[in-house]
Amino acid sequence: MKHVVITIGREYGSGGRLIAKQLSEELGITFYDKELITAVARKTGFSENFIRDSEHQRPTNSFLYDLYTAVQTPSVPDQVFIAQAKVIKEAASRESCVIVGRCADYILRDDPRRLSVFVHAPLDERVRRAREEYGVQEPNLESFVLRQDKARASYYNYFATGKWGQSREYDLCVSSHMGIAAAVATIKAAALAVAGGTGA
Repeated sequence: MKHVVITIGREYGSGGRLIAKQLSEELGITFYDKELITAVARKTGFSENFIRDSEHQRPTNSFLYDLYTAVQTPSVPDQVFIAQAKVIKEAASRESCVIVGRCADYILRDDPRRLSVFVHAPLDERVRRAREEYGVQEPNLESFVLRQDKARASYYNYFATGKWGQSREYDLCVSSHMGIAAAVATIKAAALAVAGGTGA
């Protein structure tokens, strides 16, 4: 298989990370998720916990606006994003891989080897997965799941020029309602078509 980079955006509780992990294993390519935090920590000197916290801060305005109007050093979340973007670009140029979240689809928007995917699922299924598979204990799980989506959308919409979760922003949108295995097979077929290969 030729070089391909698959970016996976996902609704909370959709199983997107699990799909990404299985996809990387079936294709025999590198999986990046929390590994990116470690790489950014090495590059910036910030602790991994600090980077995780900065990813969950809800920004205002937009990244480009803040950079344009900044008269001093960019904010810490902006610095983390800039370092993260460099790490993602380096990984994408180095090897075929699957990258989960972190605006990777936007960061790699000009890379012809990129296949951008968004994974979604019905709300009731996402609530069930949060309770049964993620072990989330919240009095109102539905509200909790929707808050996670809102935080992801806020992060994406701040750093990217598109809108999180809108189908036209991605090459492929897949519902995990069809089942994890079917979702993996669908994305794998698309990746092989993009890469022009027959698999690992």
